[in-house]
Amino acid sequence: MEIAALLLLAAWCAALSVIDLRSRRLPDVLTLPGAAVIAIYGLAQGRWATAAVGALLLAVPYLLLHLCAPDALGAGDVKLALGLGAATALGGAQVWVWAALAAPVLTAAAGIGILLAHRAPGRETGPAPLASRAGPATASWLGGCWFARLERGGARVNPRTPAVGSSVSTTTLTSPREHEPSTALPRDSIGPGTPDGTVAHGPAMCVASLLALVVVP
Repeated sequence: MEIAALLLLAAWCAALSVIDLRSRRLPDVLTLPGAAVIAIYGLAQGRWATAAVGALLLAVPYLLLHLCAPDALGAGDVKLALGLGAATALGGAQVWVWAALAAPVLTAAAGIGILLAHRAPGRETGPAPLASRAGPATASWLGGCWFARLERGGARVNPRTPAVGSSVSTTTLTSPREHEPSTALPRDSIGPGTPDGTVAHGPAMCVASLLALVVVP
């Protein structure tokens, strides 16, 4: 991939990553046109079929995971996979494989790092991620760890007052001695749908794809 095309891809990834980190959303106005531009680039290179195959091979598993576990992977990640799958496929089969494998690993590492930092001695208790959008195994493992801890009574989730102008309330892990059980949120209200409850997967997809395109021969 030419330097100019790689820089444009990096700028697209940077914009999407910032939005995903801030709001846990990957807007269609960026993901779909970006995927279309990459497809056009593949067509101009005479490798449209390669781009299409790469896009489908990455997006279809993401789509199946989204349909089976929407809380583990968002629809925006599926649309982002179309563009990144096409871009990495244009870099070669090895690039595509390394990018596809590295993305969930990076997200899992980020989720585990946040959990460890949150539980570090001397750190004040604050919002902690309840799940990670890192693929089926990692998301299930991280979410299961927290729910198992909640069920054992090691911690309770209590509502915090949302900031002015906010329609979403965050959750905080606190000691069960600090609040009565009646203040705990019901289990079906605890989920990874808020920014404080998830680890964004889009940035990991972008970083993995760019690194693979630059590093993998």
